[in-house]
Amino acid sequence: QVQLVESGGGLVQAGGSLRLSCAASGRTFNIYAMGWFRQAPGKEREFVTTIMLYGGSTYYADSVKGRFTISRANAENTVYLQMTSLKPEDTAVYYCATTAIRGYSVSRYARADLFDAWGQGTQVTVSS
Repeated sequence: QVQLVESGGGLVQAGGSLRLSCAASGRTFNIYAMGWFRQAPGKEREFVTTIMLYGGSTYYADSVKGRFTISRANAENTVYLQMTSLKPEDTAVYYCATTAIRGYSVSRYARADLFDAWGQGTQVTVSS
């Protein structure tokens, strides 16, 4: 089992920045990819970005490309999400997730059903 704890959410004005962190513990040796998803009130959960822990390949949703950056610190089993130029439509609960499933191209890890461990989420609110 992998346990995930997100942190770094909060309230920020439009145009501002936040950095989210996701720390993994437990059976971390099995993690192949980590991802961020988000869910706004009344909406379905959506993909934000993913990173392969070995090789570092990344993939982003079009809505965040150029504004968000995912990075990893493998030694600390931690993934970060640097968010800049935030917009009110970025307001959501952000979830970190991990998967041990291998064999797909990085873009395929936009699928939430490939991830088997999820954090509790951290709220990001962007005011206009």
